[in-house]
Amino acid sequence: MSEQKPPLKVIRAFPILHGGALVHLHNISGGVLGGDSLALHVEVAPNAYAQLTSTSATRIYRCSPQASTSIQTSEVRVQEGGLLEYLPDPLIPFAGARYRQRTRIELAAGAGLFWWETVAPGRTARGELFDYDLVDISLAISTQDRPLALEHVKLEPKKRPVNPVARLGIYRYFSSFYICKVGIDPGRWLELEGQLSDLAHQLSTTGEVCWGVSTLVAHGLVVRALSCRGTELPAGLLAFWRAARLAIYGREALPPRKIY
Repeated sequence: MSEQKPPLKVIRAFPILHGGALVHLHNISGGVLGGDSLALHVEVAPNAYAQLTSTSATRIYRCSPQASTSIQTSEVRVQEGGLLEYLPDPLIPFAGARYRQRTRIELAAGAGLFWWETVAPGRTARGELFDYDLVDISLAISTQDRPLALEHVKLEPKKRPVNPVARLGIYRYFSSFYICKVGIDPGRWLELEGQLSDLAHQLSTTGEVCWGVSTLVAHGLVVRALSCRGTELPAGLLAFWRAARLAIYGREALPPRKIY
């Protein structure tokens, strides 16, 4: 770990199977505050294996009218033959929160990536449901200057309702899960898409949770989910991760050990 400054702190790496390292990312302030500008830089060395997770859900606190919108930027590079698994807990925007997130991921030849993110509608136990002001999340994945995925989600529930069918409809939670390995033949990705589509059908329940799978332009695929409750998503993501990791690497997924 080359450098770290509060409020983001990396807890020491724990060894895991197959020569990997498990790293917990912790926000010592308890969450993202209004006006915060956070930066995360991750580089996985050639043929290295790293697993990055959070210690708990990412809480996005209320942003006062005087404060600037909180933002987190992440720059990620996985070098030749490396593997990064990014497996955080959900992001929970509190009432009045304004939050931007910008992520760029560069994959070298033979590099692998498992990257998921889940966004909740707020603190539902307190009756908060899309009471935040802004959630603006963008992600770009590329290899050798070739774009593989470009995603941009911008929700402003107080300006534009999120319940039209073209947005979230009846659902409250959403997840994206990117699965990549540079160099795999396109035919294998189509086979894996079919396998994971069968799993998506098994895990989907009309009016409760909906899963879908699609290949990227090259070197990967994306799994997406919409759910009325947050409880279905962690188990579903784990099921897709296990199936994809076994298919691509021939090894079982290793769920991260948590620190509380």
